[in-house]
Amino acid sequence: MNTLVFDIETVPDIELGRRLYEVADLDEASVGKIMYFKQKQARQTDFLPLPQHRVVAISAVLRRGDELHVFSVGDESSPEKELVQRFFDGIERYGPELVSWNGTGFDLPVLHYRSLRHGVNAARYWEIGDSDRDFRYNNYLGRFHWRHLDLMDVLSGYQFGGRSSLEQVAQLLGLPGKLGMSGDKVWDCYLQGRLDDIRNYCETDALNTYLIYLRFQLVRGQLDESRHAAELEMLRARLERSEKPHLQEFLAAWERSQDP
Repeated sequence: MNTLVFDIETVPDIELGRRLYEVADLDEASVGKIMYFKQKQARQTDFLPLPQHRVVAISAVLRRGDELHVFSVGDESSPEKELVQRFFDGIERYGPELVSWNGTGFDLPVLHYRSLRHGVNAARYWEIGDSDRDFRYNNYLGRFHWRHLDLMDVLSGYQFGGRSSLEQVAQLLGLPGKLGMSGDKVWDCYLQGRLDDIRNYCETDALNTYLIYLRFQLVRGQLDESRHAAELEMLRARLERSEKPHLQEFLAAWERSQDP
């Protein structure tokens, strides 16, 4: 089966914030500040409710046949609707196993709300067996189904207290991790017009997740040691061929972490 390891990055939905708080004349930074403040007031956290997130980047590692691709959907000028539609179009085209870190709790619900917002067609993703019987007992929506493997959820034993961050598990395995960027910096980057940095960061998160996934496949017996090593070598070769500085930085950090 094709495998698509994915990650998203989001910012406050300023259009929604202006409607919610009747501040149509304020700039993006001011509306975002109000949205975070109101959430902190109500919930003692400034992490916004999922419908208030707007997608600005979707990145992935696609393993298909003899191919391995690391990419972000669309480009910096792509509107949100296009990003979301192209993500679901990829599911329609490749029918992959989806792999994420906290995709059940964040990435996919956000994509659900944004596809609802824009009227995005995602028939294959929402299939639960009505048109394809193979999806009746194994689909993208069931928490315990494997068409979507949420590594954070599975590794925690589906227990809230057992959950860990991607950064902590990456460090546990000697992987590069965040490389100086993190999700709480995305909004500031966006306000500074640094969408390229956000997309690059999203790609490195997808790479960390992919490497954890390969180790998990080794642990659960889906890969033996020689096949696991071959998959790592394929990824290493793919990164070596890239001219993108952030992928070269990731590769260098990965190689340093493997030194005895």
